[in-house]
Amino acid sequence: MAKDFRVIEVDVAGRGRSGWLADKSAYTYDTYLKHMAALLDYRGLQQVDWVGTSMGGLIGMLMATLPESPIRRLVLNDVGPFIPGAALDRIASRVGDDPRFPRLQDAAEYFRDVYADFGVPDELGWSDLTLHSTTRQENGTYALHYDPAIGDAFKERPMQDVDLWSVWDAVTCPVLVLRGERSDVLTAETAQEMTRRGPRAEVVEFADCGHAPSLMREDQIAVVRDWLLSFDVVEEQEADDAVG
Repeated sequence: MAKDFRVIEVDVAGRGRSGWLADKSAYTYDTYLKHMAALLDYRGLQQVDWVGTSMGGLIGMLMATLPESPIRRLVLNDVGPFIPGAALDRIASRVGDDPRFPRLQDAAEYFRDVYADFGVPDELGWSDLTLHSTTRQENGTYALHYDPAIGDAFKERPMQDVDLWSVWDAVTCPVLVLRGERSDVLTAETAQEMTRRGPRAEVVEFADCGHAPSLMREDQIAVVRDWLLSFDVVEEQEADDAVG
């Protein structure tokens, strides 16, 4: 994507290279929205195209409903305004785990199991995912590259369905929705409903994966890139028509 766009990748608080919150109860969407607003302000960005996978997509959807929203165009990767509780239960069974791996290869095998539905295309993709998702400990073992406390929000069992249709109906920017064919987080029924109400999204489904498409395959990347670039073509044509 960086060939055609200025790209900023974000590690949300408690994940990757971002810091861990002292107040563990602050791992909430309110916090994430404040952080994203601060980041855009720091970068001097008034408008952005947002590509968000799962939770990142929900953050983008919530941002898109803000007054004077900074979201110009929104890409949601395998998430929508309705998430079944059963899917959240499945995610909750893993989020917050704090395993230790003697070798990096052991971590790689763990990720192949946990992320089997991502549709990671090749060995290079698995290696990249493993390296970015682990951190080496002082004793030489490897841990997951997040604060285990991010899983505290999933302690309630069973999880309830998430219904954000009122949020979806308030979104006005163009939206592209990506869906894994086997996804239990974004059902086919929800995806189709997203084409009929609110911003009336365009939906593209990818075969051979579930939640969530890895966006490591060139065909998947091309869908996102071409959709975003298509607006530039239309805007250039409208400018030419105005001049003519």
